[in-house]
Amino acid sequence: MSDMQNPPQATRSDRIDALRGIAVFGILLVNVWSFIWGFESLRYGVLPVTASIFDVLSVAFVAFFAEQKFYPIFAFLFGAGFVLLTRSLKRRLGRWSDAERLYRRRLKWLLACGIVHGTLIWFGDILTVYAIAGFWVLSGLAGARLHKVRSNLRVWSIVFIVLLLTNFILSVQMIKAGGLYEQAKNTVAAVEAGRLIYTQGNLFTIAIQRIGDYLSVTTQSLFILPHIAVLFLLGAMAVRRGWLTQPWRHRIFWRRVQWTGFAIGIPFNLAWATMVLAEAIDPLHPSAYAFLLYAWLPIGGSCLAAAYVATVMLAGQNVGRWLEYCFAPVGKMALTLYLMQSLLCAILIQGFGLGLGATWPPAGWLGIAFAIMLLQLAFSRWWLARHAQGPLEMLMRRYINKELHKEFNKDATTL
Repeated sequence: MSDMQNPPQATRSDRIDALRGIAVFGILLVNVWSFIWGFESLRYGVLPVTASIFDVLSVAFVAFFAEQKFYPIFAFLFGAGFVLLTRSLKRRLGRWSDAERLYRRRLKWLLACGIVHGTLIWFGDILTVYAIAGFWVLSGLAGARLHKVRSNLRVWSIVFIVLLLTNFILSVQMIKAGGLYEQAKNTVAAVEAGRLIYTQGNLFTIAIQRIGDYLSVTTQSLFILPHIAVLFLLGAMAVRRGWLTQPWRHRIFWRRVQWTGFAIGIPFNLAWATMVLAEAIDPLHPSAYAFLLYAWLPIGGSCLAAAYVATVMLAGQNVGRWLEYCFAPVGKMALTLYLMQSLLCAILIQGFGLGLGATWPPAGWLGIAFAIMLLQLAFSRWWLARHAQGPLEMLMRRYINKELHKEFNKDATTL
């Protein structure tokens, strides 16, 4: 019998934690660029004429392998975590309504972390949007039967498809209207202005720019709420159907996801990486196809993301144990490490810190991301050998448990 038919005796969440840890690292590969270039459509900025082959490959690698691949995985696991956590709370409290109320308290904590993160460290925070989406999408689903999750998924999928088609039509209209060159000039000027502030500015000027960018990013992120909602609900369904918690029982399903995801995702993202690289080399002459590809990036990126998830779920016993050994500690303290990544990037890259964004080439920035990953691999293992949770996860647990203790005290008074 195969490894998947005889799964290793691991805890319920080992493979899920490993997948979450991989997603946290994948997100860093994309985020590191915005610490230099700020918030504009040219995420990878402009490659200098002195760019080496390593700089070129760095841009192509991140665009193909990581961009819009790991935030969908993280959102998918966020929805899965909702089901797993509310089930655990229900066992402790006995009522779904209490479990859902405590989960909303968790969302409040994440929202507070997101606001602090976005205003004080890095403008591209995703926790704010996840918390808002969690209140909106997951409210009332604790303990809901599978058919209710499916019903919500159908509704949000329709909204997402309509928004996707609208964005595509608007992109076509924008191309027909012309003026791409003038728009590109304005974008390049804005990107360069952002780079100068973030890589050479002082603490005050960077803070002003960051707060403005955070407000812009958060406002625009509300337009991706339907996509996030679909991913949340798919994650919730994946737990209820056992796809994530018992992957060895669903090998055929995961094989189909894997091959479909690669079949669609690889050619699409090769085209996307080619367009992104051409734009970074010559940003003043963008291809009209780049706008059309960008309109469909949520689909193309999510397909490759689904293939990544399937590959992890299908990993055999030996590979699975290695993935869990390496990445599960990272996934278990994902919140702490996500915020730590931003803090380290800001200190290393931006003008108020070491300012490496102004002196190192693009390949060096990617090297910083990999160095942070290695540091966090070691740190997470060291920390969890001494503590049950990461530092911020411990604080969040205490915050939630305050409400839990209040509930128990109220019950005791009533009795």
